Amino acid sequence: MTQLDYYVLDVFTNQRYKGNQLSVVYINSELDIQQYYDISREFGYSETSFVYYDETENIFKVRSFTPAKFEVAGAGHNLLGAVCLALIKKWDIFKNQQGVPRVKIKDIEIPLKITEVNGLPYVGMKQKPASVVGTVPAQIIAQATRLSIQDLDLNGWDINIVQTEVAHLMVPVRNVAALKNAVSNRSLLKKASETYGFEGCYLFTTQDTESDILAETRFFNPGIGIDEDPATGTAAGPLAGYLHQLGYIKTTQDYRILQGTYVDQPSTIHVNVADDGIWISGSSVIVMEGKLLLL
Repeated sequence: MTQLDYYVLDVFTNQRYKGNQLSVVYINSELDIQQYYDISREFGYSETSFVYYDETENIFKVRSFTPAKFEVAGAGHNLLGAVCLALIKKWDIFKNQQGVPRVKIKDIEIPLKITEVNGLPYVGMKQKPASVVGTVPAQIIAQATRLSIQDLDLNGWDINIVQTEVAHLMVPVRNVAALKNAVSNRSLLKKASETYGFEGCYLFTTQDTESDILAETRFFNPGIGIDEDPATGTAAGPLAGYLHQLGYIKTTQDYRILQGTYVDQPSTIHVNVADDGIWISGSSVIVMEGKLLLL
């Protein structure tokens, strides 16, 4: 019987029992695909990350799976929590690297910025520049979120599919009250994502938010088994790029996105649009750790 170390972290927060929950399993080498599926389903969080240092490639590798047998890529909470864990545990994950530190998730290398805030690692993950790759009719999304067409009117902005590493649907919502009233119709959202080619649905509003909050958001992704995610870095990057293209935010300025309020796990995602990409940043804390028995 093999034992693997596992950890549970709260991500995009500096407080336990807030943020987005993530299980991380340290492995010595790749597992069988069914083992990834089984362990991820057993933990039951939106994602479970499996990590190890590849001595051949000299890079820290991360693979992340949902309980619905979907492998997740990109710079999101699944990567942030894994890197923060390594830094908290003082694992030497950047040995033999030159220049900007980086890690690898699936087949994508992600550049990082590492600092410390209030005794916790503060990690920036660089996504690609955002591109608008499509749009979806408002009527379809109104039905899929049980909102009215009027609820989806925010400054006349379009409902667009925006991609950095992952393509998500950016859905402007007129105010916080409408955002709170949104309800995911799983079957309609899943059908829309398959028809129009996006992964998750990121509802956001810039109205009635606190003065230091750029936007308040909610994320639904039933296609990969996520009813509502408390923090979604892979969607926050496209949102920042989208708002930048609209002229709503400035280059190289830090902004905060609030997510997870309506699932009682408020998360703070920091975003910064650079000339050559988008930085997604935050902290994480360890909540529990233990041994996983692998037969």
